[in-house]
Amino acid sequence: MPDAAMNRIKNVCVYCGSGPGTDPAYAAAAEALGSELANAGIGLVYGGGSLGLMGTVARSVLDAGGHVTGIIPDFLSTRERMLRDVQELVVTKDMHERKKLMFERSDAFVALPGGVGTLEETVEMLTWSQLGRHVKPILLANIKQFWVPLVELFEHMRAQEFIRQDLMVRYLVADEIDDIVPMLQGAAEMLVDRDPDEDATSLNNL
Repeated sequence: MPDAAMNRIKNVCVYCGSGPGTDPAYAAAAEALGSELANAGIGLVYGGGSLGLMGTVARSVLDAGGHVTGIIPDFLSTRERMLRDVQELVVTKDMHERKKLMFERSDAFVALPGGVGTLEETVEMLTWSQLGRHVKPILLANIKQFWVPLVELFEHMRAQEFIRQDLMVRYLVADEIDDIVPMLQGAAEMLVDRDPDEDATSLNNL
């Protein structure tokens, strides 16, 4: 089973800030995650910039000998200082194409700390999952408890019955970077026991 799980997680999309944040722990976490992905033989798919946590995680993967796919819209190529050292760099015409390609190229999603863009991309993947459009694992990298307010908001939404009991919001939460790859692989392994026709339908509807 572990081999099947690892085969499923070939590329991970990492959403994160184009700034470093105020706590050095965020950049340290991004660097550690990059090394973990590369050491596990997992490629990185990310937003293509060289600034902030985006640049840190990408350079860390590269430094550890891993593969990086950067996907960036043309209008952000200068603002976010497109990182040209990656093995594959895709410049899209707009944000919609960027997000679509990031989804298609990835087997799982990790949210490091970030701003509105990071939140929007992560919640979009959660929404698609909730609606049954994919079964790819989604993980909040809860560095220094960064994502606790979002988790509490989800709980509030459910308590107020805006998230209905029959609609699951499926996500993982990792407080430590070392736990991220094993948790993603474990989530992928659980899919092996699901109805393959159900998975194929979900994954092909995206």
